[in-house]
Amino acid sequence: MKALSVLLLLALLQDAAFAAEESCADRCGTFDQQRKCQCDSMCVYYGSCCSDFNAVCPKKIARGDTFAEVEDVSTTKMTVTTTSPEVATAITPSATSAPTTELPTLAATTVASPATAAPAPTTDPDADKCSGRPFDAFLQLKNGSTFAFRGQYFFELDEDSVLPGYPKLIQDVWGMAGPIDAAFTRINCQGKTYIFKGSQYWRFDGDLLDEDYPREISVGFDNVPNNIDAAFALPAPNHRGRERAYFFKGDKYYQYEFNHQPSHAECVQLIPSLLFSRYTDLYEPSWESLLLELFGGHSSSQLQQGRLISRDWSGIRPRVDAAIVGQVYRAPRPTLPPVRRRGSARRRPGKRQRRKHGCSWLSSDFIPDYDWADWTMDNYDSPPLIPDSMSTPAQHVYFFKKANYYRVNLKTKRVDLVTPPYPRPIATYWLGCKN
Repeated sequence: MKALSVLLLLALLQDAAFAAEESCADRCGTFDQQRKCQCDSMCVYYGSCCSDFNAVCPKKIARGDTFAEVEDVSTTKMTVTTTSPEVATAITPSATSAPTTELPTLAATTVASPATAAPAPTTDPDADKCSGRPFDAFLQLKNGSTFAFRGQYFFELDEDSVLPGYPKLIQDVWGMAGPIDAAFTRINCQGKTYIFKGSQYWRFDGDLLDEDYPREISVGFDNVPNNIDAAFALPAPNHRGRERAYFFKGDKYYQYEFNHQPSHAECVQLIPSLLFSRYTDLYEPSWESLLLELFGGHSSSQLQQGRLISRDWSGIRPRVDAAIVGQVYRAPRPTLPPVRRRGSARRRPGKRQRRKHGCSWLSSDFIPDYDWADWTMDNYDSPPLIPDSMSTPAQHVYFFKKANYYRVNLKTKRVDLVTPPYPRPIATYWLGCKN
């Protein structure tokens, strides 16, 4: 009898130890590769959370485009990479690797900090933020900085206008002469920044140029043409999926799939990316099919020769000058109108009813009339506006054409229907110009 009691006690102790190992109690925000489950902010995205993660660890709410100001502003969150993501055989970063914290010693790879470079003379119209001249690229870095490139110059933007001390010469800071063609930052935990010009591209870790760059676009990005007009990148729908980038040239656009996405263990070795953290904080396992639909593109074979912009992106006429994506946010699930049986509604004699076109959830009642909201962190920890069960992931793409810009719903690929309508002036909404 005594032996049976001892065995029972040992079994209970073993169960308690196992339960403790499987719990997030006192472990919120941590990653331990020796544990069977994890409790850090990326565990939901990687499907490795302990069963009590949602109950024990409070979740941040990212409200995305739903922002309290009717202003269009942009601030990017950046990611950090130690591998070459554009090649098919990617090199996995070591567990002890860390992001670069100082400038490389090679002169060819040394780039000045945007914050310390001297402002450029303002005699060129491209240097006048309110001149109305078209922009070549918009870019958001992993540290939250947002830049607009035009001619030989670039501007850093805050939530209202251009920061003091700008414009600056692209050559002085980024190491290549302007103008550039396009730029984007990958939305993963390692995110690198890519700048394209002519037949070449440069890859940066923040504002530090990686070694052995620039490279030929034909080597790093299969089937992507030279001299592109615009580009943007999308996150992967899950940790098993692939990130995509879209390139625009003339009247066509092209899709590229990155072959490597870092693992959970690789990500925790890096400085957290604000851009990727926003996405993973928002991520819901129940959204997997919705995210596949949102980020899923055409098959690679369909985009080998490119697809017509005007065919797939309703309301956008080529050619576009620049593009950038907003952050993923929660939107209300579209509700279908009640089905009316044929003959159930009486019609007044002599009056013809006008048929309505389009989807009801594309109206301004459901799409917030905010633009810079994608980028700001002001409402990042605010209470959710929409219950999880009633929300769906959404994202906008901003296209810039001459002096104006358009906001496009990524899922429908249609220009948003809001008041005031698109296109809107870049100078007013992004640069803080009064006239």
